[in-house]
Amino acid sequence: MDNKTIKKAVKDKYRNVALTGGGCCGDSSCCGGTADINLTQLIDYQAGGIETIEGSDLGLGCGIPTKFAEILPGQTVLDLGSGAGIDVFLAAKKVGPTGLAIGVDMTEEMVQKAKANAEKANITNVDFHLSEIEALPVDDSSVDMVLSNCVINLVPDKRQVFVEIHRVLKPGGKFCISDVVTYGQMPESIRKDRELWAGCLAGAMDKEEFLALIRDCGFGNLKTHNYSIYDAVKQDDFGTGSLTLEGTKQ
Repeated sequence: MDNKTIKKAVKDKYRNVALTGGGCCGDSSCCGGTADINLTQLIDYQAGGIETIEGSDLGLGCGIPTKFAEILPGQTVLDLGSGAGIDVFLAAKKVGPTGLAIGVDMTEEMVQKAKANAEKANITNVDFHLSEIEALPVDDSSVDMVLSNCVINLVPDKRQVFVEIHRVLKPGGKFCISDVVTYGQMPESIRKDRELWAGCLAGAMDKEEFLALIRDCGFGNLKTHNYSIYDAVKQDDFGTGSLTLEGTKQ
């Protein structure tokens, strides 16, 4: 599949989620399969005792990056693939009135939903933009922390995403992301499946290749906060896992 086809499949799926309220979980989603841990604790904000803004949690994550990110008052935080705004609002609470939390999403309906949630909750230190995360509408060296939750796997050009993260971060700035990674050889039948691309599987990278790409894009001090295998579509020696990772701009 070409990049245009993949992006259309992803956008169509998450437009539908924004309009209907359904999550990404299902038989072939990033949330399915047999887990070696309690997946609820891994992805469920409420189960983890984290209070969220009404309407912002659509069940689309594969981790909770805001649980581990070192977000401080007055900082500028950027969330890639912000959806209905759940992590943006959590970051906004941490940065306080002197800080700013920015959300970027390529689906217009998601951006509209996030803006409506912010207005309803009277949260003013947030800003949402319609854009692809490979071309962020943010100035160079202007962000303290970048977040993302189960989104980078959906992008065909992951290197460009990390090039952009490096560009917008201040010197010494950090990212904290949760995403799907694989181990073993992913079958071509999965790579070519539109639904599995939109379901956070077909676009996932091998864990070690993912880490190597990130280092090659200028990040160091990589720290794994969570890595949990859950084998959503295990075939022979192939499987998937959720990785929550922090890194620093070098």
